[in-house]
Amino acid sequence: MSRLVLDRSFGREAFGLDPANYHAVRPGYPEMVWSALRARAGLRGGIDIVEIGAGTGIATDQLLAASPRRLVAVEPDSRLASFLRQRLDDPRLEIVAAPFEDTVLPPASVDLVVSATAFHWLDAAPSLRRVHQLLRPDGSIGLFWNVFGDPGRADAFHEATVHLFAGHHATPSGGGTTDLPYGFDAEARLRDLRDSGFVPDAPEIQSWTLTLDPAGVQRLYATYSNITALSPDERKRVLDGLAEVADRVFGGKVTRNMTTSIYTARKT
Repeated sequence: MSRLVLDRSFGREAFGLDPANYHAVRPGYPEMVWSALRARAGLRGGIDIVEIGAGTGIATDQLLAASPRRLVAVEPDSRLASFLRQRLDDPRLEIVAAPFEDTVLPPASVDLVVSATAFHWLDAAPSLRRVHQLLRPDGSIGLFWNVFGDPGRADAFHEATVHLFAGHHATPSGGGTTDLPYGFDAEARLRDLRDSGFVPDAPEIQSWTLTLDPAGVQRLYATYSNITALSPDERKRVLDGLAEVADRVFGGKVTRNMTTSIYTARKT
Protein backbone atom coordinates (compact mmCIF):
# COMPACT_ATOMS: atom_id res chain seq x y z
CA MET A 1 0.00 0.00 0.00
CA SER A 2 1.45 3.37 -1.05
CA ARG A 3 2.03 6.08 1.55
CA LEU A 4 0.38 9.46 1.52
CA VAL A 5 2.83 12.13 0.38
CA LEU A 6 2.79 15.80 1.37
CA ASP A 7 1.60 18.09 -1.39
CA ARG A 8 4.38 20.02 -3.12
CA SER A 9 2.75 23.30 -2.11
CA PHE A 10 3.47 22.51 1.54
CA GLY A 11 7.16 23.12 0.84
CA ARG A 12 6.39 26.85 0.70
CA GLU A 13 5.63 26.89 4.44
CA ALA A 14 7.14 23.68 5.84
CA PHE A 15 10.41 24.98 7.25
CA GLY A 16 9.75 28.39 8.76
CA LEU A 17 8.52 27.44 12.24
CA ASP A 18 11.94 28.05 13.79
CA PRO A 19 14.43 29.45 11.27
CA ALA A 20 17.23 29.80 13.82
CA ASN A 21 17.01 26.14 14.79
CA TYR A 22 16.80 25.11 11.14
CA HIS A 23 19.97 27.03 10.33
CA ALA A 24 21.82 25.70 13.36
CA VAL A 25 21.10 22.00 12.91
CA ARG A 26 20.74 21.37 9.20
CA PRO A 27 24.10 20.10 7.92
CA GLY A 28 26.01 21.83 5.17
CA TYR A 29 27.06 20.30 1.86
CA PRO A 30 30.30 18.40 1.33
CA GLU A 31 33.10 19.81 -0.79
CA MET A 32 32.10 17.40 -3.58
CA VAL A 33 29.16 19.68 -4.38
CA TRP A 34 31.22 22.85 -4.72
CA SER A 35 33.94 21.11 -6.71
CA ALA A 36 31.34 19.81 -9.16
CA LEU A 37 29.73 23.23 -9.51
CA ARG A 38 33.10 24.86 -10.18
CA ALA A 39 34.28 22.18 -12.62
CA ARG A 40 31.06 21.47 -14.52
CA ALA A 41 28.57 24.29 -13.94
CA GLY A 42 30.71 27.40 -14.17
CA LEU A 43 30.61 28.51 -10.54
CA ARG A 44 33.19 31.30 -10.46
CA GLY A 45 33.62 34.96 -9.72
CA GLY A 46 31.65 37.63 -11.58
CA ILE A 47 28.65 35.55 -12.70
CA ASP A 48 24.92 35.98 -12.08
CA ILE A 49 23.24 33.21 -10.05
CA VAL A 50 19.68 32.32 -9.08
CA GLU A 51 19.17 30.03 -6.09
CA ILE A 52 15.78 28.30 -5.85
CA GLY A 53 14.61 27.60 -2.30
CA ALA A 54 17.37 29.39 -0.43
CA GLY A 55 15.92 28.73 3.02
CA THR A 56 18.16 30.18 5.74
CA GLY A 57 21.12 30.38 3.36
CA ILE A 58 23.10 27.23 4.10
CA ALA A 59 24.09 26.97 0.44
CA THR A 60 23.83 30.72 -0.12
CA ASP A 61 26.90 31.28 2.05
CA GLN A 62 29.01 29.09 -0.21
CA LEU A 63 27.63 30.64 -3.37
CA LEU A 64 28.53 34.11 -2.10
CA ALA A 65 32.00 32.84 -1.23
CA ALA A 66 32.51 32.23 -4.97
CA SER A 67 32.25 36.04 -5.52
CA PRO A 68 29.33 36.23 -7.96
CA ARG A 69 28.34 39.57 -9.47
CA ARG A 70 24.76 38.99 -8.33
CA LEU A 71 22.93 36.27 -6.45
CA VAL A 72 19.11 36.19 -6.46
CA ALA A 73 17.93 33.98 -3.59
CA VAL A 74 14.33 32.88 -4.13
CA GLU A 75 12.56 31.70 -0.95
CA PRO A 76 8.76 31.27 -0.75
CA ASP A 77 8.50 31.21 3.05
CA SER A 78 8.51 34.81 4.29
CA ARG A 79 9.80 33.71 7.71
CA LEU A 80 12.89 32.11 6.18
CA ALA A 81 13.38 35.00 3.78
CA SER A 82 13.27 37.46 6.70
CA PHE A 83 15.79 35.38 8.65
CA LEU A 84 18.07 35.30 5.61
CA ARG A 85 17.85 39.08 5.22
CA GLN A 86 18.78 39.60 8.85
CA ARG A 87 21.64 37.11 8.70
CA LEU A 88 23.28 38.17 5.46
CA ASP A 89 23.98 41.78 4.57
CA ASP A 90 25.67 41.61 1.19
CA PRO A 91 25.17 44.05 -1.70
CA ARG A 92 25.47 41.21 -4.20
CA LEU A 93 22.51 39.37 -2.65
CA GLU A 94 18.90 40.00 -3.66
CA ILE A 95 16.29 38.04 -1.68
CA VAL A 96 12.92 37.39 -3.31
CA ALA A 97 10.22 36.19 -0.90
CA ALA A 98 8.01 34.37 -3.41
CA PRO A 99 7.62 30.95 -5.00
CA PHE A 100 9.94 30.37 -7.93
CA GLU A 101 6.90 29.94 -10.17
CA ASP A 102 5.79 33.52 -9.39
CA THR A 103 9.21 35.20 -9.45
CA VAL A 104 9.66 37.73 -12.24
CA LEU A 105 13.11 37.44 -13.78
CA PRO A 106 14.16 38.44 -17.30
CA PRO A 107 15.01 35.68 -19.77
CA ALA A 108 18.64 34.92 -20.59
CA SER A 109 19.80 36.94 -17.58
CA VAL A 110 21.77 34.47 -15.42
CA ASP A 111 24.72 32.14 -15.81
CA LEU A 112 23.87 29.54 -13.17
CA VAL A 113 20.71 28.32 -11.44
CA VAL A 114 21.06 26.10 -8.38
CA SER A 115 18.70 24.46 -5.92
CA ALA A 116 19.86 22.85 -2.68
CA THR A 117 17.57 20.15 -1.20
CA ALA A 118 14.54 22.01 -2.53
CA PHE A 119 13.75 21.12 -6.13
CA HIS A 120 11.55 18.14 -5.19
CA TRP A 121 8.97 20.68 -3.97
CA LEU A 122 8.55 21.98 -7.54
CA ASP A 123 6.85 20.49 -10.57
CA ALA A 124 10.00 19.46 -12.42
CA ALA A 125 9.02 19.84 -16.09
CA PRO A 126 7.68 23.42 -16.09
CA SER A 127 10.29 24.53 -13.54
CA LEU A 128 13.17 23.21 -15.63
CA ARG A 129 11.74 24.82 -18.75
CA ARG A 130 11.63 28.11 -16.87
CA VAL A 131 15.23 27.65 -15.70
CA HIS A 132 16.23 27.00 -19.31
CA GLN A 133 14.65 30.32 -20.34
CA LEU A 134 16.42 32.22 -17.54
CA LEU A 135 19.87 30.97 -18.47
CA ARG A 136 22.20 32.62 -20.93
CA PRO A 137 23.30 30.49 -23.91
CA ASP A 138 26.27 29.01 -22.04
CA GLY A 139 24.46 28.74 -18.70
CA SER A 140 24.22 25.75 -16.37
CA ILE A 141 22.02 24.26 -13.69
CA GLY A 142 23.06 22.50 -10.49
CA LEU A 143 20.57 20.50 -8.43
CA PHE A 144 21.81 18.88 -5.24
CA TRP A 145 20.42 17.18 -2.16
CA ASN A 146 21.43 16.16 1.32
CA VAL A 147 19.35 13.02 1.83
CA PHE A 148 18.69 11.87 5.39
CA GLY A 149 19.12 8.16 4.82
CA ASP A 150 20.46 5.70 2.31
CA PRO A 151 18.47 2.67 1.07
CA GLY A 152 21.75 0.84 0.47
CA ARG A 153 23.00 1.00 4.07
CA ALA A 154 21.58 -0.50 7.23
CA ASP A 155 20.16 2.17 9.54
CA ALA A 156 19.49 0.92 13.06
CA PHE A 157 18.02 4.19 14.34
CA HIS A 158 15.57 4.42 11.47
CA GLU A 159 14.44 0.85 12.09
CA ALA A 160 14.07 1.48 15.82
CA THR A 161 11.92 4.58 15.31
CA VAL A 162 9.87 3.84 12.18
CA HIS A 163 6.85 2.99 14.35
CA LEU A 164 6.68 6.60 15.53
CA PHE A 165 5.79 7.70 12.00
CA ALA A 166 3.02 5.17 11.33
CA GLY A 167 0.18 6.80 9.44
CA HIS A 168 2.07 10.02 8.76
CA HIS A 169 2.61 11.60 5.36
CA ALA A 170 5.92 11.04 3.62
CA THR A 171 7.94 13.90 2.12
CA PRO A 172 8.32 14.29 -1.68
CA SER A 173 12.08 13.97 -1.15
CA GLY A 174 11.62 10.33 -0.18
CA GLY A 175 14.21 10.62 2.59
CA GLY A 176 13.71 8.28 5.53
CA THR A 177 11.45 5.88 3.64
CA THR A 178 12.02 2.62 1.80
CA ASP A 179 11.25 4.40 -1.49
CA LEU A 180 13.98 5.62 -3.81
CA PRO A 181 14.69 9.20 -2.69
CA TYR A 182 14.10 11.90 -5.28
CA GLY A 183 17.76 12.89 -5.28
CA PHE A 184 18.88 9.28 -5.93
CA ASP A 185 16.55 8.65 -8.88
CA ALA A 186 19.18 9.37 -11.49
CA GLU A 187 17.13 7.99 -14.38
CA ALA A 188 14.24 10.36 -13.66
CA ARG A 189 16.40 13.38 -12.89
CA LEU A 190 18.49 12.97 -16.05
CA ARG A 191 15.38 12.41 -18.16
CA ASP A 192 13.80 15.58 -16.77
CA LEU A 193 16.92 17.57 -17.64
CA ARG A 194 17.20 16.17 -21.18
CA ASP A 195 13.50 16.70 -21.86
CA SER A 196 13.90 20.35 -20.85
CA GLY A 197 16.75 21.04 -23.26
CA PHE A 198 19.77 20.40 -21.06
CA VAL A 199 22.86 18.26 -21.61
CA PRO A 200 23.43 16.60 -18.21
CA ASP A 201 26.65 15.30 -16.72
CA ALA A 202 26.85 12.01 -14.86
CA PRO A 203 25.53 12.57 -11.32
CA GLU A 204 27.81 12.33 -8.32
CA ILE A 205 26.77 10.73 -5.03
CA GLN A 206 28.70 10.74 -1.75
CA SER A 207 27.85 8.80 1.40
CA TRP A 208 28.69 10.10 4.87
CA THR A 209 27.41 9.97 8.43
CA LEU A 210 26.02 12.40 10.98
CA THR A 211 26.40 11.79 14.74
CA LEU A 212 23.78 13.22 17.12
CA ASP A 213 22.95 13.18 20.81
CA PRO A 214 19.25 12.92 21.89
CA ALA A 215 18.79 16.70 21.95
CA GLY A 216 20.40 16.94 18.52
CA VAL A 217 18.04 14.27 17.21
CA GLN A 218 15.06 16.28 18.44
CA ARG A 219 16.32 19.54 16.98
CA LEU A 220 17.16 18.04 13.58
CA TYR A 221 13.95 16.04 13.20
CA ALA A 222 11.97 19.13 14.21
CA THR A 223 13.04 20.63 10.85
CA TYR A 224 11.67 17.75 8.75
CA SER A 225 8.60 18.56 6.68
CA ASN A 226 6.76 15.39 7.73
CA ILE A 227 7.22 16.52 11.36
CA THR A 228 6.26 20.16 10.85
CA ALA A 229 3.07 18.99 9.12
CA LEU A 230 1.86 17.37 12.36
CA SER A 231 -0.32 18.93 15.03
CA PRO A 232 1.67 20.38 17.96
CA ASP A 233 0.71 17.50 20.27
CA GLU A 234 1.61 14.82 17.73
CA ARG A 235 4.83 16.61 16.86
CA LYS A 236 5.84 16.60 20.54
CA ARG A 237 4.97 12.91 20.87
CA VAL A 238 7.18 11.97 17.93
CA LEU A 239 10.11 14.20 18.93
CA ASP A 240 10.01 12.99 22.54
CA GLY A 241 9.86 9.41 21.30
CA LEU A 242 12.88 9.91 19.07
CA ALA A 243 14.93 11.36 21.93
CA GLU A 244 13.85 8.54 24.24
CA VAL A 245 14.99 5.86 21.77
CA ALA A 246 18.25 7.73 21.17
CA ASP A 247 18.94 7.76 24.89
CA ARG A 248 17.64 4.34 25.95
CA VAL A 249 18.52 2.16 22.95
CA PHE A 250 21.56 3.96 21.54
CA GLY A 251 23.19 5.21 24.73
CA GLY A 252 22.86 8.85 23.78
CA LYS A 253 24.80 8.58 20.52
CA VAL A 254 23.00 8.14 17.20
CA THR A 255 24.75 7.77 13.85
CA ARG A 256 22.54 8.60 10.89
CA ASN A 257 23.31 7.70 7.31
CA MET A 258 23.59 10.74 5.05
CA THR A 259 23.98 10.89 1.29
CA THR A 260 24.61 13.86 -0.97
CA SER A 261 23.82 13.83 -4.69
CA ILE A 262 24.41 16.48 -7.33
CA TYR A 263 23.21 16.84 -10.93
CA THR A 264 24.76 19.40 -13.24
CA ALA A 265 23.73 20.19 -16.80
CA ARG A 266 24.33 22.78 -19.49
CA LYS A 267 21.81 24.67 -21.59
CA THR A 268 21.59 23.74 -25.26
